[in-house]
Order: sequence, then C-alpha cells, then structure tokens
Amino acid sequence: MSSKASIQKAVLACAALAVLASCGNESSDQGDSPFVIAAKTASGAIASRRASADNAPAKPPKTPAEMAAEALRVNPNPLIMAGFESLGRSQVMAMTDRNGGMRTYMTPSEEALIMRDGMLVGTRGLGNDLSVAEPATAALIRAGRSGSAPRVMRYFSGDGLERPLSFDCDVGPGPKAGVIVENCRGHGVSFQNSFMVQGGQIPVSRQWIGPSLGYVTIQTLRP
Repeated sequence: MSSKASIQKAVLACAALAVLASCGNESSDQGDSPFVIAAKTASGAIASRRASADNAPAKPPKTPAEMAAEALRVNPNPLIMAGFESLGRSQVMAMTDRNGGMRTYMTPSEEALIMRDGMLVGTRGLGNDLSVAEPATAALIRAGRSGSAPRVMRYFSGDGLERPLSFDCDVGPGPKAGVIVENCRGHGVSFQNSFMVQGGQIPVSRQWIGPSLGYVTIQTLRP
C-alpha cells in the first residue's frame, strides 16, 4: 500500500472515531530629489504589497491528511496525529524519547503525549495534565478479550500533590468489527475509550485524558 493510501486510511479511521511604516512629509525643496522619489517608490511598493496581503483571502487550515503528508515527508521519526476534541484542533506529534515500552510524542510547542504500546499513560504541557495512567485493562484490550479490570488515573492537584482516581472498567467488543471499547465509571464520572486493535497493536484510538481535557483521538502515522 502506498504512503498516500496509508495516510488516507488512517485519517478516515480517526474521523470515524471522532464522529482533525509611517513616513513624515518632505519639505518642498526635497520633493523632486531622486532620493526622495526612490524612497517614495519603495514605500509605495511596500504599502502595495502590504495592502495586497491584508486583502488576500486567508488560507484555509490544512486538513489532517495534508498535515500527515507533510510531516511524513520532512520528519523521519515515529509520528502520531492527535485530535484534541475539547481544544478543537489536531496536531502531528513526533517521538522525542523512548524508554522501554514508553514513548513520548511532542509538538514544537512542547505539548506531549506519553504512550505505552498504544495506551495513553500521561500528558505534559496541556494544562490539567494526566500525571500517569495505570490501566490494568491494557492486556484485555490488546488481546481483544472481554473482561473487567481497574484503571487508576493520577492528576496533580492545585497543592502540587498527585491525586489518584480509581475507576472500575469493563472491556468488550465495540459496535464495529475490530473495535474494542473500555467503559469506565467512578467518582461520579463515566467515560468510554475506543481502540482499533490489529495484531495486538493499537494504530487508532480515542482515549479520555481527564475531566478538563476530555478525549483525544490518536492515530499512528509512522510506527
């Protein structure tokens, strides 16, 4: 399959889960000076270009497919596309660190997602960050098996301390073939994570970060 087809397939899968100078006046005796004429000409050209730029229609934002294609062309590292639903934007993120099964993907503005084998286990630089997630459901999800297991989500509170929140989660097949869902509840909150599982890998998912940041859709562009 071509890289273009792979990008389009990944974007469509993700979209399914997401259901991406002022001048002074010269005196009269300078009015005919060649230097003044040249200055006026240059100023006029600059003003004209600025006016054209100001009046030009704004370029439409790049589509997820366009962002993915550009990132794959210029960045040789592993890449993901992250769509932050509460923030209303999608962003290509490149792997900047790897420690065993843990991968850190980051934007140029140092917003980061920390992943373990396709499961989101932390965020950085987004505000209201997830310090660390401990999903005991991970083995069930990657194996495509039904079952129940706890999930612990740790967040930093206003006093700088880490607060764990424990959830009871049920894992089972989703409404579409190949999709595994994780339904969690606890502390008056419920959420549902969705994972497309292929050969034990998770190339596309929709995962809950927390009550403030909500959901992020994540698709692998380059493993």
